[in-house]
Amino acid sequence: MRKFEGTGVAIVTPFKDNSEVDFDALGRVVEHVISGGVTYIVVMGTTGEASTLSKKEKKSILSYVSGKAGGRVPLVVGIGGNNTMEVIESVKEADLKGIDGILSVTPYYNKPSQQGIFQHFKAISEQSPLPLIIYNVPGRTSCNISSDTCLKLAHECSNIIAVKEASGDMAQIMRVIRGKPENFMVISGDDMLTLPVMAAGGSGVISVLANAYPVECSKLVNNMLRNDCREASKIQLQLIEKIELCFADGNPSGIKAFMSMMNICSGNVRLPLVPVNKAVYEKISKIVMGK
Repeated sequence: MRKFEGTGVAIVTPFKDNSEVDFDALGRVVEHVISGGVTYIVVMGTTGEASTLSKKEKKSILSYVSGKAGGRVPLVVGIGGNNTMEVIESVKEADLKGIDGILSVTPYYNKPSQQGIFQHFKAISEQSPLPLIIYNVPGRTSCNISSDTCLKLAHECSNIIAVKEASGDMAQIMRVIRGKPENFMVISGDDMLTLPVMAAGGSGVISVLANAYPVECSKLVNNMLRNDCREASKIQLQLIEKIELCFADGNPSGIKAFMSMMNICSGNVRLPLVPVNKAVYEKISKIVMGK
């Protein structure tokens, strides 16, 4: 599973002014991150606004990105939800040709018990033809995968090969790293914690910031993989303000503001999201434009 070791990027889904998917801009995004040195691409994750995409759009986006990437980097597709059987059906129906893995978020809204979380992911893993990365982001789901549950999944479900950890709880993350099987990966789901998670034994990051700054994010992770914590720390500290602004007025509104100023894609998002407010936009502009 070393293909998922390093810098993953959860790419945005660009939209035109009329809210249609902008495939030309999506192509620029793919080229930008690949040329910037990322290890793999995650399509239709949270940052890709998957929750506002139709089934038809999802199919078109996955096909387009797969063709555009052309096998140059591995691809992971986000397929998750709070209806276990529907997630399984979505996995079965998806055209997974050219796709290397599936990222699946913890069930949201239902607020299942830890046993419910275990059974949810176990059921998906048993039906998935591809390796599964589980995604723990309690800030969005109101549901945390405890370290005990994560380790149980890691040890008992051979098709679950990693966890994307965005709980922000370093003690929990370190307990998983300490108790995991050797071939199970802990991936940072938080750009701000890439350094400490990897220092503790994590395998990399699935980044938001790498949409705009793939070179810097890749250098940070590659330095950590070489055990050069000093150089990695310099980069992490330089990225603090950029990371904060990515999330200051919502994701992916923040990263799309960066990318619009770089002429990669527009800052358009789909309701219920809206573009960043004026104050955040001006701060981002100062960083990108140097004014």
